[in-house]
Amino acid sequence: MQQDILINWSPQETRVAVVENGAIQELHVERALERGLVGNVYLGKVSRVLPGMQSAFVDIGLERAAFLHVADVWQRQEGGEAPMFARKGEPAVPIEKQVFEGQSLMVQVIKDPIGSKGARLSTQISIAGRLLVFLPQDDHVGISQKIPSGERDALRARLQALVGDEAHGGVGGGFILRTNGEDASDAELSEDIAYLRKTWLRIKEAAQRLPAKSLLHQDLDLLRRVLRDLVGEATQSIRIDSREQFAALQLFGSEFMPAAAAKLQLYKGERPIFDLYAIDEEIARALGRRVELKSGGYLIIDQTEALTTVDVNTGGFVGARNFDDTIFKTNLEAAGAIARQLRLRNLGGIIIADFIDMLREDHQQQVLAEFRKQLARDRVKTMVGGFSPLGLVELTRKRTRESLAHILSEPCPTCHGVGEIRTARSVCYDVLRELLREARQFNPREFRVIAAPQVIDLFLDEESQHLAGLSDFIGKPISLQAETVMAQDQYDIVLL
Repeated sequence: MQQDILINWSPQETRVAVVENGAIQELHVERALERGLVGNVYLGKVSRVLPGMQSAFVDIGLERAAFLHVADVWQRQEGGEAPMFARKGEPAVPIEKQVFEGQSLMVQVIKDPIGSKGARLSTQISIAGRLLVFLPQDDHVGISQKIPSGERDALRARLQALVGDEAHGGVGGGFILRTNGEDASDAELSEDIAYLRKTWLRIKEAAQRLPAKSLLHQDLDLLRRVLRDLVGEATQSIRIDSREQFAALQLFGSEFMPAAAAKLQLYKGERPIFDLYAIDEEIARALGRRVELKSGGYLIIDQTEALTTVDVNTGGFVGARNFDDTIFKTNLEAAGAIARQLRLRNLGGIIIADFIDMLREDHQQQVLAEFRKQLARDRVKTMVGGFSPLGLVELTRKRTRESLAHILSEPCPTCHGVGEIRTARSVCYDVLRELLREARQFNPREFRVIAAPQVIDLFLDEESQHLAGLSDFIGKPISLQAETVMAQDQYDIVLL
């Protein structure tokens, strides 16, 4: 497998496309105005301590002071090495005995500001890497709870050995192995340990050099996360279309990730970089429900709050020798297409794939094997079940960020996300009922119906007899006015 990464950068938006064997597989988007503060480390200044609320307000240089609760104040237990968070309601040490007004305090944002509320802070610092999370105030080595219990002891022993081997410069600290580090090699883990410890040394140095209310560490932006998270052994090149950002990435990569930085290339072509693989057209298709297959079949993808469903259809494919082979070949192609769409659209949670019913069990097993093979290329953890008695395949994919549709789209103001609107005839009958209701309450000289042209046309044609009958029944004239800016299911009744 050959992988290329294309970066389209502008001051307002960064877009990263992961291309494998000439086809886009993933798209990552980050917008400057929407970037959050979670993970940022600040040198704050305590502006107010509230013993009654067991909280403090800390100025970190934002528009509003941030909030620190006693439950988020890190401390060590006596005689122990593990950190202890004071419990809400009965703090082990009251907040007024831990912080004071005017104190400089290193803090990390754990919740972004919302509305009138400031950011929420913690004094326990954690720095996320590609495979590990570093806890510089702790000496504990932990394993993600999502990794099966039978593998944890062996992974912990491996990590403890690497942490000891990599210790340098008096930097201790604890580590937690993330879920995606389960299959990582010792070399990859060692590289992550070195990167995280080097980052912590820079944070400590900045805390001694900078004044209070300064930003000490900002969680990596998308450009730098490309080097940390997306580059692998299969990556052939990382092409970026900004000379300034190319230089910045080279500087960052040479210090922290020299192997990834060696693959950086400045794109100098006249065509936009995303035109190389028609990526913008692929993005437009990825926002639709229907995905065409090369054989003539197609997928229908529906995303809801609870789950995502994928329906496979043969469409116009009739090229196989018999009906069973037609279905089998369509499902086989669909298995690869579904895996690609999950990555491209970044769909997470519960996913139900409704393949076309196959009578032969060997066909089912071959489709399932192909599906698992394609999903194995996904860097996001995915778990797949077998075929259910109804011919459905259930899988779960870890949610890592918002789906592509949620980032690039918003609910339709006409249908409000339902995907359908009421027919013009249904709206006509709603109008007739509303006219009768209004006539029983008011006594105007005339009723005027303002609605979309499709509704008005129906009233002037097929529904004209019903409208005339209602006008005779209520004894009032009814006039019509078409309004092109109105949606089909919108209308208004004016009393004249």
